[in-house]
Amino acid sequence: MSVVRINAITVPPERADELVERFARRAGEVAKMPGFEAFELLAPTDGRDVFLVYTRWRSQEDFDAWVASPAFRHGHRAHDTEGPVSSASELWSFDVVQHEDAAS
Repeated sequence: MSVVRINAITVPPERADELVERFARRAGEVAKMPGFEAFELLAPTDGRDVFLVYTRWRSQEDFDAWVASPAFRHGHRAHDTEGPVSSASELWSFDVVQHEDAAS
């Protein structure tokens, strides 16, 4: 089954819109990668300051290829040129062991 990688990004509330905008500017790039299955940017609604960047991949190798790709570096260039939006981030790794889709 698939692998899930979640980047938990701590973002001060005053920088939240900037984070969303940075992701919007690079929308669609990850979808071009072999083995990519899904992406979601999850914004907190319960007073937390942690956004979750959810990606699902066919394999660990496909995720690693994305992280090593020029497209990944290009997508993260704002971090280098404009500075980080976040105050911290943490990568969580999961294997999908069960999956269910909505009934049609």
